[in-house]
Amino acid sequence: MDVHVQLNVSMLLIVVLAYAIGSIPTAVWMGKWFKGIDVREHGSGNAGATNAMRVLGPKFGLLVLLIDALKGVAAVSLAQFVRQGFATEEVFVVFQLLLGAAAITGHVLPVFASFKGGKGIATLVGIIIVLFPEAFLVCLVVFLAVFLSTKYVSLASMLSAIALPITVIFIKEATVLPKIIFAISVALFVPIVHVNNIKRLLQGRENRISFRKKVE
Repeated sequence: MDVHVQLNVSMLLIVVLAYAIGSIPTAVWMGKWFKGIDVREHGSGNAGATNAMRVLGPKFGLLVLLIDALKGVAAVSLAQFVRQGFATEEVFVVFQLLLGAAAITGHVLPVFASFKGGKGIATLVGIIIVLFPEAFLVCLVVFLAVFLSTKYVSLASMLSAIALPITVIFIKEATVLPKIIFAISVALFVPIVHVNNIKRLLQGRENRISFRKKVE
């Protein structure tokens, strides 16, 4: 097989694998295995870490958060297997972002859970950890400061997302254009998927996260 054809096939298989990794429905499986319930039928109906914490309790919620973030880390890291196939850093980063997008798509539309998943925020966090390790720490501080003072995960997520491009562009002085575009996209994407949360925040109806168990 021609080297270029083999490389293209390898890249395609890696993209499919990234989607499959993203499709692992952590919250759904944990709810069914340990509590005998489908988290999508409780709380916000979302198969993500926040609803898992609300429905299953903080320990399970944090575990879901960790695993879902690792899905993003794993998906983007798959790019290293074909690193030699990219002539420039910019093109390599684009492929990393493609893998990240595939993982997020898997999380939102998981093939292993009837294509009904979460919002992809935790998986997005994993991608950010790989691409922007230092900027991630800044965003983490913003998230914790907002969350601990308000108990609103949605608000903390949106403000930390907005902090990402500011940190990347003005503090880290990123020069790789695809990374800059991605950082700006994150600041737009996160509020968009939280439109209903924004409405509830404005109406004073948004749920605060409690660290007490909800379902036994």
